[in-house]
Amino acid sequence: MTEQNATTATATATATPRRALPPLMTLTDRAAQRLEKLYQTNHAGHLLRIAVSTKGCSGHAYDMSFVEQAGPGDEVVVDKGVTLLVDRKATLFLIGSVMDYEVKQLESGFTFSNPNEKGRCGCGESFHV
Repeated sequence: MTEQNATTATATATATPRRALPPLMTLTDRAAQRLEKLYQTNHAGHLLRIAVSTKGCSGHAYDMSFVEQAGPGDEVVVDKGVTLLVDRKATLFLIGSVMDYEVKQLESGFTFSNPNEKGRCGCGESFHV
């Protein structure tokens, strides 16, 4: 291959448009509404950060905290007009997850429907992939 052909082939390969990646996470309407309310009241000026920690009887657990700004290791997710952060180390565990907000008789909170989960512990606090 000549130098000119190699340069043309490289330029063509780099100019090919990349297909859009699927969203890292999505929010249900209930989760977006609850998060928006939290951002307007108790957690004004903060963002929810989601990580996956190593704990629990199944090995991994969702870890959520409010932070003032995105860190260098955070992915920014915007869905339904609401912004949240995902720890970059947790992205492979969370790809395709849907975050919901459930209200039950004795408890309420954010829940995750995660297609990467292979199982959960009996108490439901941790999961494995």
